[in-house]
Amino acid sequence: MAGPRRDTRGIVDAPELFAQVRFRRREPAAGLRTYIEHYWLIDWDLSQPYASHVVPHPSVNLVFQRFEGEADFAEVSGIGLELFTQKLEGRGRVCGVQFRPGGFRPFAPDRPVAEWTGQRLLADEAFTPPAPPSDILGPADEDARVAALDRYLLALGPEPDPQAERAMALADLVRTDRTVRRVDELAHAAGLSPRSLQRLFAAYVGVGPKWVILRYRIHEALERAESDPRVDWAALAAELGYSDQAHLIRDFTATVGVPPTAFAPH
Repeated sequence: MAGPRRDTRGIVDAPELFAQVRFRRREPAAGLRTYIEHYWLIDWDLSQPYASHVVPHPSVNLVFQRFEGEADFAEVSGIGLELFTQKLEGRGRVCGVQFRPGGFRPFAPDRPVAEWTGQRLLADEAFTPPAPPSDILGPADEDARVAALDRYLLALGPEPDPQAERAMALADLVRTDRTVRRVDELAHAAGLSPRSLQRLFAAYVGVGPKWVILRYRIHEALERAESDPRVDWAALAAELGYSDQAHLIRDFTATVGVPPTAFAPH
């Protein structure tokens, strides 16, 4: 596989985030790449508080966190249904694991992934042995932190699961193939009934296929809004499979909180 993706999809005002914090993506060990999109590492040392905003991907994250004046902790962050906002101040560090859509279940097979959706729970509710936050966050060397993540996740021994592999492949198809715009089209491509597809996504992805299709549309629209001051919104709406521009603007505004023109560069 190629290395970690370099796009900024989902990050609201990515240039401002990168100006405030040190943000990197790192590739996991080879034995984990089937299930994990990438690691994401953030360090900050701020003189003034800063709030970051992210339109979540259809992915579960395992997040090791260090905030000034608090004990280190780790939590499982299920798929966020709304705009995610995190206030950062002082000094801190985060080491995150973004699982591929469908890739979390082999690490926590006892519960359908939909039960994690919208939840942020301490990681020891998902994993045995519990995650060791200070072991991950403590090393000053970034490579050592990545190696600690690799050791911990490999030791969990994810169980191969054909249904997880199927869910991951279908979610990736939605992300990479713009012609897949409707649930019935995805079900046909999968050789499943729409109801069976819904059950597969609830058990392994955590949200329905329609939600995944819409979320990837919003990610693309946000990236275009921030990078191109001359976006033809009617043309982009048609390109993303919307019936008209108004539907795209409505979905975007409901997800991000402001219309896409608010992010256009000047």
